[in-house]
Amino acid sequence: MAAKLQVGNFGQLPASGKVVILGLLIGILTAAYYAGIHMNVQEATTAAINRHRALESELQQARDRQKQYLKLREEATAREALDKQNLRILPVTAEIPAFLDDLNRLAELSGLQMEQVRPAGEQREQFFTKVPVQLSIRGRYHELSKFFYNVSRLERAINMEDIKLTVASKEADGAMQLAVAVRATTFRRNN
Repeated sequence: MAAKLQVGNFGQLPASGKVVILGLLIGILTAAYYAGIHMNVQEATTAAINRHRALESELQQARDRQKQYLKLREEATAREALDKQNLRILPVTAEIPAFLDDLNRLAELSGLQMEQVRPAGEQREQFFTKVPVQLSIRGRYHELSKFFYNVSRLERAINMEDIKLTVASKEADGAMQLAVAVRATTFRRNN
């Protein structure tokens, strides 16, 4: 006959029955712990690891974008500086007064006399416009060479074309005064 189990008689059970009940109790507690606590912690840990990886990926993408931004900003700064330099060499407007002031200043520094200045009509080309000015100047050979050298040192693009030298006079010390007719051509960008 089977032993009748009563609730308060755990101590009367045989040892094998106690082990079975204890094993069942430990199994139920382990299953409850696993289902109630461990699964939630494991899911939270997995979610945190995935979130960490996503944030690391976003951080790396942000660093890459920052590097690209800094590189583009450096390129833009270099292009702006180059464009400013190019505008000094080839301005958008003819800037005839500034051009003539530069030539007159250089002539005076070289010791030359500027006798005549005649702006001519602009000549439009495909990418630029020529702005010629006919000059008549007088001075010694070395003064003329100094003038042409100083003109070549200006930032603005200037061509000295159709140079015609004639002897204007001979001085008492044997030096000759030369009369020079030259076309100074500067350029501007087409709009």
